[in-house]
Amino acid sequence: MSDSSRGFDVGKKINGRGRHPLADTLGLVLDVLVTPASTTDRDAARILLPAGKERFRRLARVWTDGGYTGHLTDWGGPASGVALDIVRRSDDAQGFQALPRRWAVERSFAWLLRGRRLVRDCERRTDTSESTVLWSVTTLMSRRLAARHQLGPARAT
Repeated sequence: MSDSSRGFDVGKKINGRGRHPLADTLGLVLDVLVTPASTTDRDAARILLPAGKERFRRLARVWTDGGYTGHLTDWGGPASGVALDIVRRSDDAQGFQALPRRWAVERSFAWLLRGRRLVRDCERRTDTSESTVLWSVTTLMSRRLAARHQLGPARAT
């Protein structure tokens, strides 16, 4: 019996599902889309970005990596109300290179993997997997708020 919610991404050598987060400038995940790994990043973004624009009306600019070039850049622009900036790696770069704005999403992935349940994809349904990601982000934000509350209000000197 095959599972249509799972696939294989030949380029990334990933079997299973892909997580496509929409994160703010602080790296906190606003929305997430879980697809079979065989779904390209561009196709996932064509689903995620309009839904994100509808939920977050102030969404005006999206930074992406080079995997989102192509027909997705046709979608972005004045018609959608979202400016799409592709952050590309330079052609002469070798090894690891931190890209501006791209590191915020990578940091978000690292924060998500601190939740033990997200290290492996054990969920049967994609909506459950999406909910688990959002639950992890909610836990992260509530811990930060609690730590901020324990410090007390800022005092003017």
